[in-house]
Amino acid sequence: MGIAEDLVLIILFGLFTGFIAHRLKVPILLGYLVSGIIIGPYTGGVTIANLEDIFLLSEIGVALLLFSIGMDLSLNDIKEVKKIAIIGTPIQILLSWILGYGIGYFFGLDWKASLVMGMIISLSSTMVVIKSLMNSGLMNTLSARVMIGILIVQDLIAVPMMIMIPQLNNLSGGGSQILYTLGKGVLAVALIIILGFYIIPRILRMVAVLESRELFLLTITALGLGVGLLTHMAGLSFALGAFITGMVLNGSDYSHKAMNDIIPLRDIFGLIFFTSIGMLFNPHFFLDNIGIILILVATVHAGKFLIFYFMSRAFGYFNIVPLAVGIGLSQIGEFSFILAKLGFSEKLLDERIFSILLSTSVLTMFLSPFLLLITTPSYKFLKKYIRKNVPFEIHLIEEVLKNHTIIAGGGRVADSIASIFKQLDFSFVIIENDFKRFERLKSENKNAVFGDATSEDLLNACKISSAKLLIVTVPAVSDSRQIITLAQKYNPELRIIARCNHFEELDDLYNLKIFEVVQPEFEASLEIIRQSLMNFEVPITAIQNYLDDIRRKKYFSSIKVETEMLMNLKNASRLLEIHWIPINSNSSIIDKSLKELDLRTKYKISVVGIHRGTKLIQNPDSGFRFRDGDIIAILGGLKGKTSFSKAFQLTHER
Repeated sequence: MGIAEDLVLIILFGLFTGFIAHRLKVPILLGYLVSGIIIGPYTGGVTIANLEDIFLLSEIGVALLLFSIGMDLSLNDIKEVKKIAIIGTPIQILLSWILGYGIGYFFGLDWKASLVMGMIISLSSTMVVIKSLMNSGLMNTLSARVMIGILIVQDLIAVPMMIMIPQLNNLSGGGSQILYTLGKGVLAVALIIILGFYIIPRILRMVAVLESRELFLLTITALGLGVGLLTHMAGLSFALGAFITGMVLNGSDYSHKAMNDIIPLRDIFGLIFFTSIGMLFNPHFFLDNIGIILILVATVHAGKFLIFYFMSRAFGYFNIVPLAVGIGLSQIGEFSFILAKLGFSEKLLDERIFSILLSTSVLTMFLSPFLLLITTPSYKFLKKYIRKNVPFEIHLIEEVLKNHTIIAGGGRVADSIASIFKQLDFSFVIIENDFKRFERLKSENKNAVFGDATSEDLLNACKISSAKLLIVTVPAVSDSRQIITLAQKYNPELRIIARCNHFEELDDLYNLKIFEVVQPEFEASLEIIRQSLMNFEVPITAIQNYLDDIRRKKYFSSIKVETEMLMNLKNASRLLEIHWIPINSNSSIIDKSLKELDLRTKYKISVVGIHRGTKLIQNPDSGFRFRDGDIIAILGGLKGKTSFSKAFQLTHER
């Protein structure tokens, strides 16, 4: 069968190793790398027969991978962290080049090979980092936003690296050749951007009108690969054109549809690309050189950790952020594979160095998700055994805080709660670990403290001993547990409401004897259900009973009966719903007064409000008369409300 048989083998083994990687909660691309090792030429057994053809197909995989990365890049993601992303990342790249150059010098490489090694080491893995953050529930943290901002700028800086590497062997004219190639690259990017603004949208519009998914997919693929081919013919990288085209498409009206359509094709060719990288991995070479490879892995992780750690601190990030960024970005990325293959094909790297770098890259990517898991325990260890006060800044409008609410954790959720509390004139203080948000809270005259909510000194600065309520919004349950434990130490009677990301965390939090635990995604789904049922005119009390039953079963499926009884008592107050009923022109209630209707005696209900035009009339007196268009707020049981609605032809409830 030739290459067809090879493709079947790649897909079957990719499925098997990808499934195992998914179960281990590591990025699937690591499974693909292992698949390539298994069916590669160095392990025996089932082996790919047409390696050269597979490598040619993998070039399409590279182009589609970079095309999709370009479409997925959003410059909005770096707005909040623009200083460290835009200024800090080039500094980090330069320092990593110096690190790589030093490693190259240790291996006895010339300056060109050492520079390529620095380029390879300087980049981190977007796929591994984002997948690891998602698996650990840390995507919404400040550390994650800093990492994503840096990764975006790294991906952009990779473009000139891809242009530079092929030119390092053509320096007979000094640096003029590199400058000429860079200029050619800038011109190509400018032409692609012009195409993206003026021609590509028109092409996509013409195809979209046809409403053919197949033609739209072919058009998107042709654009990405076609522009890549043009850049290749111009003497630049094939993948470079695809990447820039993806970035240009990112801002178009069709970017979301294009991304959704291209993903399956990208994933298949991405499988071929990462499997082909795995085929280059020689286990025998790895075992023969394991000492050097492990030293290089440790050097890369340690060196990049220190660079990112001190860079984060230099840009004003403290607490857990420098540690998380340093650990999270210390691996070598998927872009590095492309740079390594370029260096090898241009004979800047010999086969031995290429194999060492390949083994090092695979190993750092494999270790990265597991290293990220130790970030929080490491931070707690350092706080506990290195007795150093965590810096924090206080901004309090009120001189005395008493019977107030402490919102611990910051972020968008805490910001929304604080805004409502300010409108209601409730006393509160918010603990925010994002300095930019803290500065904005200060400008809005909201009580705020900048720092880590797990700090005992910081909680005392927020007057935890005299607080009435604590709302914990941090995403990590380990941090929530620490905050709650410290709060109860100083205020045993304090009521606490905590957020949890996963239902597996409920037992841990409720065992701390707190008042309420909220799972945001689940509560959002219940609100959608409530709104949906109201559109079907299901009585509000019936909806509330139904949702309470769902909530009770979901939250309390595995905890004690007395806790479920407490939940029932909490929900009892929710059963006293106010029903809003509009009066239409056919209703016999029009022009009648409350005294004439005698609703309390006949139907056991009370009118507590009337919405008329733009006014809300609260607790109307007995002489009040109803008009067409009024909306009545009644308080009472479902039976009385139903009888009242039928008696006066009021059948629709809001």
